[in-house]
Amino acid sequence: MVFTRKKKTPKNKEQLEFNFELPRENDRNFHLGGKSFYFFDFDDNVVFLSTPIIIFHNETGEEKLLSSHEFAAHNKIIGKEGPYANYHMDFDDETGTFRNFRDSDLSLTQRLTGRKQSLITDIQDALERSDSTWKAPSWNHFFHATYNQRPVSIITARGHREDTIKQGIEVIYNEGHLPNMPNFHTVYAVSNPETRVRLGGRDEDYNVPELKYKAIIESVELAIQKYGYSDYHRFGMSDDDAGNIDLITDAMKELKAKFPRMSFFVIQTYDNGFEKREVHEHSVETIFSKHESRLDQLNLFAQ
Repeated sequence: MVFTRKKKTPKNKEQLEFNFELPRENDRNFHLGGKSFYFFDFDDNVVFLSTPIIIFHNETGEEKLLSSHEFAAHNKIIGKEGPYANYHMDFDDETGTFRNFRDSDLSLTQRLTGRKQSLITDIQDALERSDSTWKAPSWNHFFHATYNQRPVSIITARGHREDTIKQGIEVIYNEGHLPNMPNFHTVYAVSNPETRVRLGGRDEDYNVPELKYKAIIESVELAIQKYGYSDYHRFGMSDDDAGNIDLITDAMKELKAKFPRMSFFVIQTYDNGFEKREVHEHSVETIFSKHESRLDQLNLFAQ
C-alpha cells in the first residue's frame, strides 16, 4: 500500500491559490526549445517577514530594532543624519546588525528540543497572520513558477545556508500555500560566508548588489550547462530594492552582450505594482510601467 501526503488547507485564503486542478502551462517558447527561468529576491518581494535588523546607539550600545522596510528607507544615512544619526551598524555575524539573517550554530540538544533557525520561525510566525500581511508583490509570480515547475532561483541578501532557505519554503508548502515544492535551479544567500567565497567575494570585497550581480551571471551560465543552449531561453529577476536594481540591470546587459538572441528582463516591484524592463543589446525598454502594471496578472514574462 502506498501512502501519499494530503495537501494541507491554508488557514487564510485571500490571494491567488487553487484547490482545484489547473492545467500546467508549457513554457512560452517550449515549442522552440526555450525555457523561462525565474530569479527572485526573497524578503519584501516574495514574502514579508518580521525579521528585525538591529542598529546600536553610539554611546549606550542600546539596540534599536528596525523592520526591513524601515532599514531600506534609512540604511544609507544611518550614523550620518535623520532619526538614526546617533546609531551604527555592526557586521559581526553572531552579535551584529544582521544576526537574525544568519544561521545559528545550534547544538545537538537545541535541535533535539525543537530549536529552529530564525528563518524557519519567522516564516511560521508569518503564516499565522492573514495572507495579505505576508504575501509580497511577487508572490503570485512565485506561485505560478512553482506550479508550472519553471526553474526557480532564489537570490537573497540573507546569510543562511542553502538548505535553510529550502526548508523555509518547505514550511510554506507544508502549510498548503504552494501546490508543490519549487523546481530549484540555484539558491544564493549572498551574505553566507561560503557563498561569498564561491562568488569570489572575501571579507568586505563585494557588497550585496555586487554579489547578486555575480549570482545572476553564474545562474544563467549554470542554466545553459544544465539545460543546453537555446536562442529562446528567457531570464528575469525580480527585486524590490532600488539599490539592487542598477546592478541587476548591469548583469542582464552583460548577459545580453554574451547571449544576444536570448531574452533578459528586470522586474522592480513596489507595494502596489511593478515595473518590467527588457534588456536589449543597446537599450533598456520599459515593457510595463508601474502605473500600467497589475500584480494580480501572471505576466512577469508573458510579453
